[in-house]
Amino acid sequence: MVRPSLNDLAAFAAVANHLSFREAADTMGVSRSALSHAIIGLEAKLGVRLFNRTTRSVSLTQAGANLLARLDPVLQDLDQALDTLAEERGTPSGTLRINANKSGASILLANVVPRFLDLYPDVELDLVSEGRLVDIVEQGFDAGVRLLESVPRDMVAVKFGGDVRFITVAAPSYLEGGKAPKTPDDLHAHRCIRQRLPSGKRYRWEFAKRGAEIAVDVPGNLTLDDNDLLVRAAAAGRGIAYVPEHFAKPFLASGELVTVLDDWCPPTPGLALYYPSSRHLASPLRAFIDLLKQLDGNG
Repeated sequence: MVRPSLNDLAAFAAVANHLSFREAADTMGVSRSALSHAIIGLEAKLGVRLFNRTTRSVSLTQAGANLLARLDPVLQDLDQALDTLAEERGTPSGTLRINANKSGASILLANVVPRFLDLYPDVELDLVSEGRLVDIVEQGFDAGVRLLESVPRDMVAVKFGGDVRFITVAAPSYLEGGKAPKTPDDLHAHRCIRQRLPSGKRYRWEFAKRGAEIAVDVPGNLTLDDNDLLVRAAAAGRGIAYVPEHFAKPFLASGELVTVLDDWCPPTPGLALYYPSSRHLASPLRAFIDLLKQLDGNG
């Protein structure tokens, strides 16, 4: 049997963990065809089939599952060994992959990323922005960024950016001649701009006051899936929108929007960067977290 190379084994582990040639290729930064040829070559060298492949799915054979169970710890130990060398050299290096929602990515790009890249030029930062909450381990990310309340319980969370406040806003022209809502229940008599979540579900607006909490499935004939679009539609007089306060601030300052139901919109815990508690903290991620805490005043 011809011994496979480390690259061959890393390619196998990527496909095995993602069960997708496309996602594994994206993670490794290679083409799907190159990855497919690497796996075919590996199976030829080992003399055993590692994957069951159809046009729609990829699954491990028993031999593939056995290999992955033994290989994953070895590759993790190798990553830790290389990372230790980087730490001894004093300069983090390698790739840092972070999956963030749009708000989190915007804040990191404005406040942390430029400084981080200047300090650590040997680190390649891959910041992916998407709305849906993904399994960062399964998708090959080192860390994720979401609202603290959305962080999975088995993750270590580092809060940053302060609290956030979701507010209800409308254009003065929309409220003219009508009665502004005084309670969340009053929204049923208004035209609201609803929001579609990345999961496909429609978002129920959440309010709280003096310990009372209420979630309202508001009425409306317009549904959008982006906070910037929600704010612009509200400013155009299309109805009442419910958005994070920082998205609406420029429009509130210009008078294009005003708030309603202020006393029903308390601040809530904001964003957090999170990572698996069971994993070795690689030097690029450790450096990123240290800088995040320092710039956020939590260091």
